Amino acid sequence: MRSHGNLFADIATTASAEDQLEDLFAARGVRIERIVSNGGASPPDVWYDEPRTEWVVMLSGAAEILFEGEPAPRRLQHGDYLLIRPHQRHRVTWTTEEGPTVWLAIHFDEG
Repeated sequence: MRSHGNLFADIATTASAEDQLEDLFAARGVRIERIVSNGGASPPDVWYDEPRTEWVVMLSGAAEILFEGEPAPRRLQHGDYLLIRPHQRHRVTWTTEEGPTVWLAIHFDEG
């Protein structure tokens, strides 16, 4: 974990199904992570089911997130943010291939 840096430094720009994940900060009860997606999506049978609350903001690019039980994915673009409650199953159905999609995710315990 670095003590300083730039959120847009060292970003892979080639299309890939794999996300680039980097923990930027972690302390008791909180973790801040940078996620870089390049035209990828979650595999069709994979649902994320996180035990902690997650707040995400789209710094660049665009993506769609589908929540289990919802009829259509939610589109996120530059500046959009979203709160994901613990165990709210979701998956990424699409990220743009026109440049990297950069997310900032804050994972934390409520209360």
